[in-house]
Amino acid sequence: MPDGARELESARELLGAARRVVVLSGAGISTDSGIPDFRGPDGVWTRDPEAERLATIDVYLAERSVRERAWRRRMDHPAWTAEPNAGHRALRDLDLQGRMHLLVTQNIDGLHLTAGHDPDDVVQVHGSLPESHCVRCDWSGPTRDVFDRVRSGELDPACPDCGGILKPRVVFFGEALVEADIARALDAAGEADLLLAVGTTLAVYPVAHMVPIAVDRGAPVVIVNGSETEMDDMATVVLRGSLSELLPALVAGLPTALD
Repeated sequence: MPDGARELESARELLGAARRVVVLSGAGISTDSGIPDFRGPDGVWTRDPEAERLATIDVYLAERSVRERAWRRRMDHPAWTAEPNAGHRALRDLDLQGRMHLLVTQNIDGLHLTAGHDPDDVVQVHGSLPESHCVRCDWSGPTRDVFDRVRSGELDPACPDCGGILKPRVVFFGEALVEADIARALDAAGEADLLLAVGTTLAVYPVAHMVPIAVDRGAPVVIVNGSETEMDDMATVVLRGSLSELLPALVAGLPTALD
């Protein structure tokens, strides 16, 4: 049996025995949906160095011109036309098998929810692009509604309730992560009987701590990614290749988990 096939079969055996799978997903799962990663050869920051500045909170709050450019660019984000790919659908199948305890994602594209996951079972640690909010009051609403205002001539739409600055509900550079989300992710890693890390290099903290937490608990770790990760040496099984091919092969045909 080829090495890749042997590793895939080992991962399937581990997954088939698991009942509390915690998934950590990163940008690599969405690239086959047409959404580029951030720091790869074709990544957002690589192709457009200004993009990082537009997503830096101090600059965004201080400069109206930055906000105007940021809103125009967001309207062209590929997330608005992207659809879940076979990798997203495979994770939804895993969920339907009754195995998934929690899905933690570093992605802001909302594709896991579009694929059918219950929002209560998904932690979006870096936020959600489809939702916007006011930085001053508690107003929130669909980002598409803000886009409608931009198209109608409001280049820097203000909060309809208090006149404050609007931004997508995503974590900008210089902003703190939501403590409750991080706590929930790390707690879940400690409760998992298998941690499945997909499409992430495991170089971004604190969510990358999920791997050693699971290892310390004695849970197997399966990493599926297109390239090496920071924690391959901690994994029980590493699968390297296309997530749209590997995840369906990993999940397909597994029996429904017993209560």
